[in-house]
Amino acid sequence: MYQEFAKVYDRFMQSIPSKEWADYLESIWRRHAWQPNLVLDLACGTGSVTVELAKRGYDMLGADISPDMLEIAQEKAREASQDILFLMQDMREFELYGTVDSVISTCDSMNYMVEEEDLEQVFRLVENYLDPQGLFVFDMKTPYLYREVMGERVFADTTEDAAFIWQNYFYEEEQINEYQVTFFYQEGAHYTRREETHYQKAYPIQTVLSLLEKSHLKIEGVYDAFTFQKPSAKSECVCFVAREQRKEKIHE
Repeated sequence: MYQEFAKVYDRFMQSIPSKEWADYLESIWRRHAWQPNLVLDLACGTGSVTVELAKRGYDMLGADISPDMLEIAQEKAREASQDILFLMQDMREFELYGTVDSVISTCDSMNYMVEEEDLEQVFRLVENYLDPQGLFVFDMKTPYLYREVMGERVFADTTEDAAFIWQNYFYEEEQINEYQVTFFYQEGAHYTRREETHYQKAYPIQTVLSLLEKSHLKIEGVYDAFTFQKPSAKSECVCFVAREQRKEKIHE
């Protein structure tokens, strides 16, 4: 996942700027009376949000399953003179040396958990590695977006030295979104062509809330993403805020 596409990912993700994400995360922490120091960016991708938060004074960790994404993230951290520990880990099995004040996951990474038990497993691991009362903040694309906005459509975009074609398919019965990405990027005098196929799951809000509760995380907020408004029937992305409930961690 995100192997060759990592090379052109940032060029086509300008609609979700890292500064806007960092601003929104900080506003969520303020709204929920939490001031984190050590933050884990789970499924951090190319590290744009991770590095932006590090520049604002947070002690950041980044974890992602893609070595190609992490290589780019490490280069961004070096260029920004930020000391960030990046871990190559599957979020269904991630391990830390200790707890963190907050866990974040942006850009619909949780939708990649196409089985409910996998999503619940991620939530349980987050709960395990959160400090007492720590906050978990993440966003997910909605069934409305997959069905009505993306649906059976083809998207394309180009830059000066790269291009992609995105063929989208939504399977209603399984609530699975498949997208096949064909992309081209310039290497020297030639262009390289690559293809990747990705799958994401459309989860109703209530299902996500139920899995959070089963994982012993207290739901504190559900927002139409980048706002503090309640989600509507036409919300395309929803942000969830959950808190670790224990007053202290008991280590066996």
